[in-house]
Amino acid sequence: LYIVTTLLCALWVAFQLYTASVGVLPALAQRSIHLVFALTILFLLYPFKGKREEGEEGMSFEQMAFIVIGAVPLFYIAWNYLALWEQTGDASQMQVIFSFMLIFALMEAARRTIGYAIPLIILFFIIYARFGESFPEFMQHRNYSFAEIVSYQALSMQGVFGIALGVVATFVFLFVLYAAVLNVSGAGEVFIAIATRYFGGVRGGPAKVAVVASGLFGSISGSAVANVAGTGTFTIPLMKRLGYKPAFAGAVEAVASSGGQFMPPLMGASAFLIAEVTSTPFWQIAAAAAVPAIMYYFAVFVMVDLEAAKHNIKGVDKSELPSIGPIVKKNWHLLISPIFLVFFLLVLHWSPMKSGLWTIIVTLVTMFANPKSPVTLQQGIQIVRQGALGTVEVSVACASVGIVVGIMAQTGLGYQLSSILVGFSQGSLIALLLLTMIASLILGMGLPTVAAYLVLSVTVAPALVAIGVNQLAAHLFIFYFGIISAITPPVALASFVAAGIAQEKVWPTSVAAFRLGISAFILPFMFAYNPALILQGSGSEIAMAVISATVAVFALSAGISRFLVTRLDIVRTLILLTSAALLIEANWMTDLIGFGLFGLMVLDRIRAKRMLARSTSLTQPS
Repeated sequence: LYIVTTLLCALWVAFQLYTASVGVLPALAQRSIHLVFALTILFLLYPFKGKREEGEEGMSFEQMAFIVIGAVPLFYIAWNYLALWEQTGDASQMQVIFSFMLIFALMEAARRTIGYAIPLIILFFIIYARFGESFPEFMQHRNYSFAEIVSYQALSMQGVFGIALGVVATFVFLFVLYAAVLNVSGAGEVFIAIATRYFGGVRGGPAKVAVVASGLFGSISGSAVANVAGTGTFTIPLMKRLGYKPAFAGAVEAVASSGGQFMPPLMGASAFLIAEVTSTPFWQIAAAAAVPAIMYYFAVFVMVDLEAAKHNIKGVDKSELPSIGPIVKKNWHLLISPIFLVFFLLVLHWSPMKSGLWTIIVTLVTMFANPKSPVTLQQGIQIVRQGALGTVEVSVACASVGIVVGIMAQTGLGYQLSSILVGFSQGSLIALLLLTMIASLILGMGLPTVAAYLVLSVTVAPALVAIGVNQLAAHLFIFYFGIISAITPPVALASFVAAGIAQEKVWPTSVAAFRLGISAFILPFMFAYNPALILQGSGSEIAMAVISATVAVFALSAGISRFLVTRLDIVRTLILLTSAALLIEANWMTDLIGFGLFGLMVLDRIRAKRMLARSTSLTQPS
């Protein structure tokens, strides 16, 4: 079975690289072939219960049956894509049967990889489409027949084969493959070594290493869970060894890893989807997300530093810090390709597909050109398998949630929900933003980020735009909170993985992660109110927005930790929290008061520091 899945992975990688280099196939053909590979590999590796262990042989009848159920309709669609594209009448009986088979296979595939959330959501929406006249008045629509529902979702470009799967079937696959190349070649170790060398020796060093290393590696991996597993095995034990409690050590890694999906240049699969949905060049998405992403890590960094100061946690001994020279000499090629990627995307403004393809080429060329780090056949197999297997879940999620989006389009529910949200908020932007945040966090708990964003982009984002929020800010807002859900109890996947590595219970780790990351919750509200924070404005407006965000994040972090030089009483804590809240909206009056309150606290802390230094000198022996 290992050989079969490896061959399938290799064929899939070859297909994606070929179409990326010579040109993609027509949409239905490209996406259906891509999905054939994803479903076949998934059903090979995932039996009805649990996941097949590495090296386990044999395949059950139900696995073979589901491979056939999924593959037959997809081969039919790939072979007849032109006829389906031109078809104007009702679907034939055979087409309806094939449509049902595909939707059934997708629901089962989603259940095996993601859980029951997506299949249950799909089932609800199918019932809604079939019996629309029986729902409450604000949701009603004309009833669609079962044949109309399944054929619309499986044979058109609005459901399974919509924008989301199109993005994954073209350039997202390439970037997952690129992340696999870096991962197998040891890029994670290089990032950890660099972060350890420059931040390991300072106050609370190991926690700051986790923040920096996870930001570097997470921007490429695009997965919070994978990032925790990759860097957490090093940083969490190191934090525990130097005095951090296990729950806090796991929380730091979970929060730091989650932010990687918002960090340019890659930002996970969802960033490419945002570019498609908003018809915005990817480089503009990456540039817009840069400042909030940096602010996110600044918030976590400050929280970590304050925690270290509060508990007097020192850094790693200088004798234990790694030497950068030998590491860079051996792995210099791993630092070149990210630079090329940024150059291709942000300077040359190449398309994501072209940028991803040429970045992979540059990486492979530098790997073979470096004699100190030879490429082995085993590494090649690992790259192929990690690249393909890393795309399976996101492909299934996008295809499955495409059904939900397709039904919303078919019934008009998306537009109705947007109107309902606007009405419910009674025109209040802060009320609508809070409702959107809650919806994003709830959806993000049960769905992968890309799936949660896809649903929210057609339901909630239009409501934000309708009430006056900048379009790009609206989409980044829901994207941001979809990511933050990875550390938000009760279902905080990144925290769960970190808790396992830290050998701590899940709930204390999740609560600690939520507390640690809550200072970053303020950022989406700031760029929703003031798009200058996502570079939508003049130079002076952007500079002022960055200053406001920096002060707000610092004030909120100090207020939440209740520590700034010394422990803070309730009055000083409330002053700092008020200062942060006043700096959310871009208004000169509230900004002036917010800066004033923060300035008072800075003066107060300078005074406290002097008093602390004086008392320390008096207690020391002469």
